[in-house]
Amino acid sequence: MKTSNKMILLFAAFLFLVSCSNTNEPQQQQVKSDPLSSWNDGEVKTAISTFVSNVTDESSADFVAVEDRIAVFDNDGTLWCEKPLYIPVELELAYVKNEYPEHPEWEEDKFFSGIAQNDLSVLSDYDNNELIDKLFGAHDGQKEEDYKDFVYHTLSSAQHSKFNRPLKEMTFSPMVQLVNYLQENDFKVYIVTGGEITSVRTVSEEVYNIPKENVVGSSVVLEYVSDDTGTYLIRTKKIQSANDKQVKPANIELHIGRKPIFAAGNSDGDYQMMEFTLSNDKPSMAILVHHDDEAREYSYMHGTEKAVEDAAEKGWYVVSMRDDFKEIFAE
Repeated sequence: MKTSNKMILLFAAFLFLVSCSNTNEPQQQQVKSDPLSSWNDGEVKTAISTFVSNVTDESSADFVAVEDRIAVFDNDGTLWCEKPLYIPVELELAYVKNEYPEHPEWEEDKFFSGIAQNDLSVLSDYDNNELIDKLFGAHDGQKEEDYKDFVYHTLSSAQHSKFNRPLKEMTFSPMVQLVNYLQENDFKVYIVTGGEITSVRTVSEEVYNIPKENVVGSSVVLEYVSDDTGTYLIRTKKIQSANDKQVKPANIELHIGRKPIFAAGNSDGDYQMMEFTLSNDKPSMAILVHHDDEAREYSYMHGTEKAVEDAAEKGWYVVSMRDDFKEIFAE
């Protein structure tokens, strides 16, 4: 064979190999790319992927227009850890301890004096509404900007008692990944939490990539002040909204104005929100995060009994943290 012919054959073989390589590369990338890589393969992961695929496929009978792709997530116990105490409660306890020396009137109050002395048994003497009144009331007269600074500093510096990491890092990585997955598929994702709205907003963009304006939560009445020092808002002790249970759907309508097609919760406090979501006349889905992993997080049922018991009947998918999550917290 002449040299020129050999060169032609070699060049043709080279082009063939390059062509095969380029053809296979997208397939290899597709195989490797898993938007829910922190989730174990199983019924729940498949159901989520199928749901998202169907509602975003214009050729599907389940297609949902972008403007109606609304997803709502509870925060405490759904997006981040809520044990041994709710992080919103951790914040308030830290505030009372820090401010106690500046409030001599608190010395005569067994609630505040107990907290200052690390006697958390005083919390059991009050129901949820009374606790909210006491803890939120401690900020009466505080500038809203000062409250934001306190919250962000505490979430960034206070360490979780079991995992020894800042409170703001106690997020469940599979759930954060799910938020991002929905956003990548043109869902507008909201946090709908029983926690205080301002406190969650201080970190929502940083830890979840959820805009501040997409946070709906419990709140106090803010008072507008204009004086010789400037204009600002101060917090009052009057509760504007305790965003839990049946209040969540009402606040979704008030703040969002569209019924969600996807909801994620973890407790009986999210029951009505998930029920409301599945009442949509469009394709919809709800998941319930079940804390059953004592080794990697916590295992408990208190406060979730009714939601777990009714999940199958209601059509909610129960997410086992033990079985469905490859990891709990990001490394």
